[in-house]
Amino acid sequence: MSLLQRRPCLRHGAGLLFLVVLLVVAIRQLQQPLWDDPEIALEIGGTYEEMRKNSTAPFSPLIRGHVWGGIPKTDARLRFIDPQYGFDTPLARFFTITFNDNVIEDVLMSPQIEPLLIDDALKVVIDLQDQLFAKGWVAKGLRNNPTIVDTPEWRAYLQKGILHGQSNWQASDKYQVTLALGRFEDYRNPTEERYLITLALAKPWTPFDEIEDMYDEPQHFPAPQPN
Repeated sequence: MSLLQRRPCLRHGAGLLFLVVLLVVAIRQLQQPLWDDPEIALEIGGTYEEMRKNSTAPFSPLIRGHVWGGIPKTDARLRFIDPQYGFDTPLARFFTITFNDNVIEDVLMSPQIEPLLIDDALKVVIDLQDQLFAKGWVAKGLRNNPTIVDTPEWRAYLQKGILHGQSNWQASDKYQVTLALGRFEDYRNPTEERYLITLALAKPWTPFDEIEDMYDEPQHFPAPQPN
């Protein structure tokens, strides 16, 4: 199965991913071990062995000869290694990496260890977007998915809980990142508005320049556009 075939679920099925994250958080009560700053350091196209050498967090054993998904054995941050486009995330509890044999193909994670209040969630997303912008990533698909900002309009949009906010970023023809932010029903805090962030990283899978002008129908719940 190609990466492009796997990604429609990411773009249109964020609710399913949120359910998966809830399950992971519920059944995986991790105790942070004695690593001072556990991180997974990797390159897209790099190898499992290189990732293990550069990382300080333990990771699933290698499964050779298969397309497989591995996870850190503890909460860990992502350090994406690239001399121009590298960035870092906060600690994550849901963190999966797809390998083809021992070669890294993509990352899907939630850069947080629990569902966050709106103030904290927006801070994380905006910091990640600022890192990408500062490193030369370019926001894509802006007509339907403008970058997420902390405004009353964006807060009201997210609080509806109907759709998630999403921003897409591309680093030349090398990588793509999709960030999503949406309401999340946190069973531990049922009276609070909590939010979940997801981050997907891989080689480019969405041909933004080809599809940007293909769809003219207005969205029923359009994301807030910049003033």
